[in-house]
Amino acid sequence: MTTPIVICDDSSFARKQMARSLPGGWDVDISFAENGQEAVAAIKAGKADILFLDLNMPVMDGYEVLEAIRKEDLPTMVLVVSGDIQPEAHKRVTSLGALDFIKKPVTTEKITEILTQFGIISSAQPQSEAELARFDDQSVALADLVQEIVNVSMGQAGSQLASLLNAFIHLPVPKVHLCEYESLNGTLASRDIHDLTGVSQGFNGSGIAGEAILLVGDKSIPDMATLMNHQDDGSINKDLEVLMDLSGILIGACLNGIAEQLDIEFSYSHPVVLGRKQPLAPLLGSHSHGQKVLAVEIDYSIPEHNVECDLIMVLTEDSLPALTERAGYLK
Repeated sequence: MTTPIVICDDSSFARKQMARSLPGGWDVDISFAENGQEAVAAIKAGKADILFLDLNMPVMDGYEVLEAIRKEDLPTMVLVVSGDIQPEAHKRVTSLGALDFIKKPVTTEKITEILTQFGIISSAQPQSEAELARFDDQSVALADLVQEIVNVSMGQAGSQLASLLNAFIHLPVPKVHLCEYESLNGTLASRDIHDLTGVSQGFNGSGIAGEAILLVGDKSIPDMATLMNHQDDGSINKDLEVLMDLSGILIGACLNGIAEQLDIEFSYSHPVVLGRKQPLAPLLGSHSHGQKVLAVEIDYSIPEHNVECDLIMVLTEDSLPALTERAGYLK
């Protein structure tokens, strides 16, 4: 009997990777959803006896889907597949009725183990070439691939920060901008904040180079100092100590996660303070006129506290060929 399943993820790369990681010989009818709203509609249409569900999505996220399934008593079994590896995220989804939690990037071995554990399949084998060919029409753009790589890395960084602060970190959908460097000033979420402090760290490896920029508004610093158990004496040096600690966690974990997925090693420059209590434009500075960059924006926040910060990963135009080659191996 054919089992209808839905793979719900806003990333075309993640959907394709998930589909190609399913066990072979499993009689399934696969549908795809790009957000939670589409997933709920698919469940109601009888297309999702099993739902593989991402958490961080636009329109309707995974938590909202789980709440809708419970509220409306919708007939589906849910396996959450996410880069958000915070223990609190795992706890929240299981309390909302998910069968289990699968950490991104997915593997056939892990999926097979869980499907077997719950009696959904009794045996498994790798997918045949013919089975894998079913997903050849699922094209993946470079920006989408980069977004998913950063999504996994973002989750690793968020988990480290959550452990340090004993707080739940809200993880957004990373935004990818392929544009001239000068236009970032009008694009990033921090553009309307006028008291930003910026910390920058350069990275380089295997033909891929750029800088990671952490932007934090003054209003977030006192709460962040409290969460980090820093004695807040109001001094500039203490504020900078907090920011350096925060940048070390977020930038370090995110770049390490990207390097691991692309199988490269980055060398890093020392972190540099770009400026204090300034609007975005002076902190970004200026590059050669017309220079294109690929920038990925991650807006971290701690909802229970007055803490928000933006992590911007800026890759040079010269890095794009090497990045395309490296990322292509993941498809």
